[in-house]
Amino acid sequence: MGVSPGIGHGPSYVLTVSVPEPPEGATYTGEAEQEKERAMAALTQVAGELEARGNQAGGEAEEVLKAQALMAEDPGLVVKVRSLIDRGTAAPRAVFEAFTKYRDVLAGSGGYLGERAADVGDIRDRVIALLTGQAMPGLPVAPEEPYVLVARDLAPADTALLSKDDVAAFVTEEGGPTSHTAIMARSMGVPAVVACPGATGIPPGVRVMVDGTSGDVRVQPAESDVADAVGAATARKAALATWTGPGATADGHPVPLLANVGDPAELDAAVAAGAEGVGLFRTEFLFLDRTEPPSAEEQVRAYRAALEAFPGGKVVVRTLDGGADKPLAFLPTPAEPNPALGERGLRRFARFPEVMDAQLSALAAAGASSVMAPMVATAEEAAWFAGQCRDRGLTDVGVMIEIPSAALRAGELLAEVDFVSIGTNDLAQYAFAADRGLGAVSRLQDPWQPALLDLVATTAIAAARAGKPCGVCGEAAADPALACVLAGLGVTTLSMAPSALAAVRAGLAAHTLEQCEAAADAARGRSSAADARAQARAHLPGLARLRL
Repeated sequence: MGVSPGIGHGPSYVLTVSVPEPPEGATYTGEAEQEKERAMAALTQVAGELEARGNQAGGEAEEVLKAQALMAEDPGLVVKVRSLIDRGTAAPRAVFEAFTKYRDVLAGSGGYLGERAADVGDIRDRVIALLTGQAMPGLPVAPEEPYVLVARDLAPADTALLSKDDVAAFVTEEGGPTSHTAIMARSMGVPAVVACPGATGIPPGVRVMVDGTSGDVRVQPAESDVADAVGAATARKAALATWTGPGATADGHPVPLLANVGDPAELDAAVAAGAEGVGLFRTEFLFLDRTEPPSAEEQVRAYRAALEAFPGGKVVVRTLDGGADKPLAFLPTPAEPNPALGERGLRRFARFPEVMDAQLSALAAAGASSVMAPMVATAEEAAWFAGQCRDRGLTDVGVMIEIPSAALRAGELLAEVDFVSIGTNDLAQYAFAADRGLGAVSRLQDPWQPALLDLVATTAIAAARAGKPCGVCGEAAADPALACVLAGLGVTTLSMAPSALAAVRAGLAAHTLEQCEAAADAARGRSSAADARAQARAHLPGLARLRL
């Protein structure tokens, strides 16, 4: 799965964790209190080192590493380690058992939580290495040329201080589009491929070429192939730079291009990339990894930052999408057999009205107008949310279409709200019963699946009949070919990562609305994602000219 676009090539560096498992049944000599103090000191030291690395790295890496540092001193894990030592287990083994059990629980949860399992395993290994006097495996210092970093998975501490001068690309066997590797690679602007089986079997030091768009990883490619790929990437970048201005088709049909933004630090990149506004302002960054909810003042500052970055453009704020794969430490977490189908998004928002009231009031105080709710399944839920927003003076109210029931009954939902925005990632997850964070079922997450396009079309048709906007803010909008198809299906705005805006703008501008509609019809007429993509591209000749 390609998760960060571009071509990267260089010698492989295969990162293997070599901290051995402490022997089962290992005990200690001396007093239990001394052994517990030794374990606690190691946990504290590792947490401090992670936080220090975060401070040194800055940016998104700082937030990721600070969150990982909090895991190292998690009260529940500390209690478990101390309890095991009280039973006679040596500190290294106690840390191993406590953290491994927690890591396995996260891995089994899938999604965002599953992709945090590597972070927990990394903490465990660092603490064990410290307790046993071993050295953690490191990365090359001052390499002669940028290398391709290959690993089973990567934890934040592995990559926080890397730069594009050091690493040409990332390849991991595990992970998904929201894994740490994917997040960091996109932040650094480095190509990355995840969920690549057998990657750690690549011999160290051999030449590797990585295509972060297609997901191709080539071992020992011919020099001519590398030259062709790099040349194509360079030419493509130059060609895309010539396309500027608002998003529109060749015959002038407007398709505003907006940015998906995860926190205020990403706003500058969105502005620099020519975004016409924000189609998805995720607010979870304010609430995750903290024991108290954010204050009203903190929320207002964050929302105003987005509004001030686009004074003339639309800024759509998604209310808190907590629960399931994004647990909130300051709220009780229910024990659910299948969290992805449980109490998340609007369902959790409604259960804790004080959190909802604080956020909606802060949005109103910041001057926001466009607000949408995640995980809405019925018209009744849409009407309830719209009422809560309008009671607080929020005038442009929308809902996310992420559940098949919402797409199938989009007309009823649109009777209650002012706009809808399709989240293709979750809509695919629920339509195909395929965890969006699980590499083994990533083919079912392909946004070219005709059944998914049918659900998008159903929603867009309902919006057109209601005379109301229908946007797409999932990763599907970042594919230039699929962006043309979405426009042909009747989607009115497209929102994506800032790095994708230039290619999508150029792809749309190279085709008329009629060509986009023909591509959409051709894609929906096929039975597989691969055929849908191929048939759509046959109707979009400008993509080849642009090398897209």
